[in-house]
Order: sequence, then C-alpha cells, then structure tokens
Amino acid sequence: MEILTEGRAFGRAPAASGERVDLEFVSSNPTGPLVVASARNAVLGDATARVLESRGHRVTREYYINDFGNQVGLFADSVRAVHEGRELGEELYKGAYVHDIARYLAAHRPEVLTQDRVELSRACVALMLRGVPGVPTMPGIRKTLAALGVHFDVWFSEESLHRWGAVDGALETLRAGGYLVDKDGATFFRNDDAGSTDDKERVVKKSDGAYTYFASDIAYFADKVSRGYDRLLIVLGVDHHGYVARIRNALDALGLPADRFEALLYQLVYILRDGEVVKSSKRAGNIVTADEVMDEIDEAAGRVGAGSDALRFFFLSRAHTSQVDFDIEIAKKKSLDNPVFYVQYGHARLCSILKRAEEQGLATPTRITREQLAKLVHPDELALTAKVSELGAVLEDAARHREPHRVLFYVQELARDFQSYFSRLKGENDTILPQASVRAVAGWEERWDHDKTRARLAWIVAVRYVYAEALAVLGISAPERMDRPASDPSDPNGTSDELDDRD
Repeated sequence: MEILTEGRAFGRAPAASGERVDLEFVSSNPTGPLVVASARNAVLGDATARVLESRGHRVTREYYINDFGNQVGLFADSVRAVHEGRELGEELYKGAYVHDIARYLAAHRPEVLTQDRVELSRACVALMLRGVPGVPTMPGIRKTLAALGVHFDVWFSEESLHRWGAVDGALETLRAGGYLVDKDGATFFRNDDAGSTDDKERVVKKSDGAYTYFASDIAYFADKVSRGYDRLLIVLGVDHHGYVARIRNALDALGLPADRFEALLYQLVYILRDGEVVKSSKRAGNIVTADEVMDEIDEAAGRVGAGSDALRFFFLSRAHTSQVDFDIEIAKKKSLDNPVFYVQYGHARLCSILKRAEEQGLATPTRITREQLAKLVHPDELALTAKVSELGAVLEDAARHREPHRVLFYVQELARDFQSYFSRLKGENDTILPQASVRAVAGWEERWDHDKTRARLAWIVAVRYVYAEALAVLGISAPERMDRPASDPSDPNGTSDELDDRD
C-alpha cells in the first residue's frame, strides 16, 4: 500500500512547490484579552495556513497590531482613569484587566502613567500582547494564541506605518493620480475608474488632521505587495464585507495588482452554556476569554490541550460562511456525545488495536504482500481503503476553496466508517485479533488466518496514518490513549482479556 511507504507524507504536495502566500488573521485590537468568539478567526486562519502548506504553498502567518488611533487611545485613557480613581465614562473600557494593567504600571512603571496618551498606549498594548507578570488571568494575546496552537511569523505594527511615513507616501501617490478629494477640511479617497466596485468617497484624513484606519490599511497592503507575495489573504468577520472592495479599489488606484487580494469572511460565533447564549462585551468588561474556556475544558478532560482541541474542532465544524453555536458544556463531556471526543477516541482505538497486537506477539507490519492484500475482502475494508486514498484530493479541494472544514468532515467520516466496521466485525465473529476464548484452545495458531491478520494490521497502520495526518492539518491532537466513555462497551486501551474478547 502506498500509504505504508510514504507514511505521514502521504497526501501532501512537495514543499515550496506552490504560491507565496501572506495570510493575515486575528489582528484583533489589543485593547483586551482574546475573547472566545475571536478565536474562530484564529482557528480558521491557522487551519487555512496548514491546509495551504500541505499542498506546497509557502505561507507567512501575519498579525496586524492595531496600535495606532482612537481605540488604543481610549484604552490608555481607561487605564489612566482607573489609576487616578476617576469614574470610567461610557466610551472607556471596563473590566478587571484594565485594573490589572493600572496596578502593574503603578508598581513597576509609574512614570508612564504621567506621560502623554501615545506613550501610555504603547505600554498598555505591550502588556496586552506579552501579558501582565504575576497575573495568571492575563497571560497576553501571544500566549493565548500559542495555547490555541497558533503562531505567527510576522507581527506588524500599524504605528510603524505612520512613524516611517508609509501612510503619507501612499496618500501622496493617490493624490498624484487624482484619487483624493478635499472637502470640508477632510480628505477623501474615491476611485471612479471603470471596473471599480466601490464608488463611495471614503475618509482617509479627518478634518481634525487624524488619519482613519482605512488610510493605514492602504499603506499596509501596499507594503504587503512590495514583499513579493503571490497571494494576500485576510480572515475577517462577515461584517467587514465592504472592506474587500475598498482595499481592492485602493490597490488598483496605486497601480498595484488588486487581484492578489482575497478575503475569507466568516460568520458569527454564539457561545452557549447549557443551551443559553452567553453575552459578551469588551467595552462593558463582561467578556468570555479564550483562556477561560480552554482552561475549563482542560480541567474537565483532565489534560492540557483538550480546550484547544475543542475550540478548533467546533469552530471548524461548519463552513466559515455558517454561524457556529459553541456549547461549552458539550465540549467538556468525556463521552461519544461530544464530537471531538468521538473523533479522537477513534484514533485511540486504532492505536489500541496495534498495541494489543504487539502484546500478543504480532508485530506491526511495515509492508504488505500481494497475497496478504488479497485477504482484505470485507466490504467495509474496501470502502475504507478507497476513503483513505482520497486524502490528497480532500486537501487539494480544501486549499483551493480555502475551506479547512472539508478536512474535518473527512476525518469525521473516517471515524464513523471505522466504528461501523469495528462493530460489524464483532457482530460477525470475525475479529481483527484472536480473542482470549480463541487463544485458550490448544492449536488455535494452526487454525487462525495469520495472513489476514497481518493484512488487517498493515491496513490499520495506513488508516491511522491518514487519520492522524488529517487531524494534524487541522491542528487537533491525535491521542494514542483515552479513557473509555460510559457509552462505549469496549476499551481502546485494551487492558484486560475480558475486553480483548469484545475486540
């Protein structure tokens, strides 16, 4: 079987054989911890990057730090107000994390609390990204993303675009091309060229002289193009649908290839607890952070990483164009009712069969002869063999359409199909390994079809390779051991002869 010779490389395209892709995702304002709803952006972006890499594309993961403008200014104002004991106005940020930052700065950097808004903003943003030392509930956005299995190659500062004159330079180019209009003291961008998909005037500089976020974005995407990428991808909430046309028009006006720009627009996430929607507001201070949810699920599951697996699984369980309802209580269950548990349990069962075979003195084969392969005649074996051979095509479709959920659907089908096969064999008294009752009879070795067993074990190795690879592409772990759920009569760890009989 081809899978046995290629192993974990099966289904993957040669490295660096595709496009150079810049993939920007998350990029949430550093004015508070990463909330669990924003984690869908992180999961979708990272899974898309992994899928693209599996098909040979060279992906740069990029986070755009919104560290310039009014929002970070209001965040700094909030911290200063807390430090000075003033009431927080409606426009300011509330929440315990604002107090944590104010206390830390007062104790370790008191001078910054008396400096101007810009300097205080920088200090606050740095703490939001790196974490507040000594405050376990404030690990920082970087560590939160790392716990989710998300890492970035580039952290790009919006403020640096202004500091180095990139924003002014981009606007000067647009003015020279006739794309800027001054009106009532403000400056507007408008592209009336044929083919323009956005004919509205967009403010780039306000009447008070302040630049808009759109002005920064124009310079930012011009910078991305200058870095030589073949494709510029960005993951955004569906409420940013108008943003796509604006950026393309701006790139076109700058004489840059607007067709390289592509956006993945995802629908909202609703966080549920026991079926009830949990409301969250960063400005009001009542937020549900990704760290809280991951820690809660980790504790319920008894292992670190269970929360990350759950968030990834549920957020990829629907197309990004569909809404996701994430019920925390379901994600905490150690039962087959929990879909992520069900899929991971299926991988543990495959590992258990191979482990039990080794305990019975049956070495796991690394190759299979034609004669042994001919023993795989069970209809479910033939169907599953065809299914695992589809991995490369599934990855290719997922990469082409930017839809990593296709890989999750695929691994769910593998899990269901193998569970059906496993149960059917027991019902037909045609188990993969000799049961204890069989081995208790003298001379059983002569009567047992060892070639079929070797063929099935080699086949299970191949299925496990594909199963684990599909999960890896999604960033979801593939445990080799899991506790037996009450709803399943067999134990994937196979620790007793009684359970061996069932398998």
